[in-house]
Amino acid sequence: MASTLLSRQLSLSLQQSLRIAAPGYRYVSKTATKTLEEFEYDGPSMKTEVPGPRSRELTKQLGEIQNVGAVHFFCNYEESRGNYLVDVDGNRMLDLYTQISSIPIGYNHPALMKVMSNPNNMSAFVNRPALGILPPENFPDKLGESLLSVAPSGMSRVQTMACGSCSNENAYKAMFIWYRNKERGHNVPSQEEVSSCMINQLPGCPDLSILSFMGGFHGRTMGCLATTHSKAIHKLDVPSFDWPIAPFPKLRYPLEEFTRENAQEESRCLEEVEDLIVKWRQKGKPVAGVVIEPIQAEGGDNHASADFFHRLRNIARKHGCAFHVDEVQTGGGSTGKFWAHEHWGLDDPADIVSFSKKLLTGGYFHKDELTADKPYRIFNTWMGDPSKNLFLAEVLNVIKRERLLEEVTRSGKALLQGLHELQAQYPHLLSAARGTGTFCAVDICDDPTRNDLISKARNKGMILGGCGDRSIRFRPALVFKEYHVHLFLNMFNDILAEYK
Repeated sequence: MASTLLSRQLSLSLQQSLRIAAPGYRYVSKTATKTLEEFEYDGPSMKTEVPGPRSRELTKQLGEIQNVGAVHFFCNYEESRGNYLVDVDGNRMLDLYTQISSIPIGYNHPALMKVMSNPNNMSAFVNRPALGILPPENFPDKLGESLLSVAPSGMSRVQTMACGSCSNENAYKAMFIWYRNKERGHNVPSQEEVSSCMINQLPGCPDLSILSFMGGFHGRTMGCLATTHSKAIHKLDVPSFDWPIAPFPKLRYPLEEFTRENAQEESRCLEEVEDLIVKWRQKGKPVAGVVIEPIQAEGGDNHASADFFHRLRNIARKHGCAFHVDEVQTGGGSTGKFWAHEHWGLDDPADIVSFSKKLLTGGYFHKDELTADKPYRIFNTWMGDPSKNLFLAEVLNVIKRERLLEEVTRSGKALLQGLHELQAQYPHLLSAARGTGTFCAVDICDDPTRNDLISKARNKGMILGGCGDRSIRFRPALVFKEYHVHLFLNMFNDILAEYK
């Protein structure tokens, strides 16, 4: 069928859609006549509303088994290609959200299909080992080819895990273990500590804390929830810890017009961080670590300056706290650098950097001194999945071969420029366009309008995501090119024009 052809040029209809005069400004892609990647479609194609009849039927069926309140629609992943996600009703949509920012090089990339079909890799897919006790022979080499090849500055150790939440959960444990050994001056616990920890009491279960930031999101498991402060629905009814929560800067846009105000806001937040560290030490609950996202994603795509992070890093070091940078959503290249913290320009940016999503597996990089001091302290059955390292190694090859970080920078510049122009054209709807690379967002006038925009965009053939109270966030794959940007901007402009 025509819809499943893997090699084609942009159709005449798409080229026309980028050029036809219509109400509002039209964005013309200079790259629109280029041949698409061989696995790519030529544009959206909508047959029904979304969710369509088949999706609704499947949602009802699944609803008899589990909660389906969050299900948007059901997908046909076999037919999805590149930047396009196809649903079970045959609707083909340009995906700017990519499974909550977790698809690195698009759907069904030929390079990854080749990894899957390579008979030499079959054992890695068939036999999932308990990595902590029985790793495969090639595991050190495969870590070197994949994760260690992109290790953050100053780090040569990585602990694999399965997902973002368990990555952060175990990173927190590593910080607590490190802090207690530092307090003792050695790593041999007393008999009292050993016995008291079995009944959840001091001193074996110490009153330590982790400082996090309002608006942050670090996962939904128990420890991570204590540091997650983005939406009440994540935390409601779940017991938590008495840990300090610092304010995250609320920058005003455009940044160049509020330089002084934003600098004052960042200083205010940093003063509060230091006050909280001192206060919790006085309460007998010392701060063992500070955790922060380079960009608060789930909480609303909230940014801070490189200077803010420089100073925060110094505060953590001054007070003997481990500094944990959560790159679960920002890592993997979507900001134009492989790690968002690289934009800070620090030689020693962190003690721990956690990751997942676009890296296809989970885990955290760490300094030598945060290595688990005994077996089974940082442990679970699988501790990751070697097959994901095979995929990641090939993803990294594609990123390098196709210079995708440069592509992200170009596409991101076009996307942000387009959002600024749309916001100037529709100031009653859009504001505070912001971003780095294609990791962008824009605020909508209110929450109901934001949700309505996302729904209308989906029915026109675009998948967008929300974050914070009223933002739309953009999380395309690294293969999202400038002509995809202009296609989106034209379609989004047409939707915005419907609002009076």
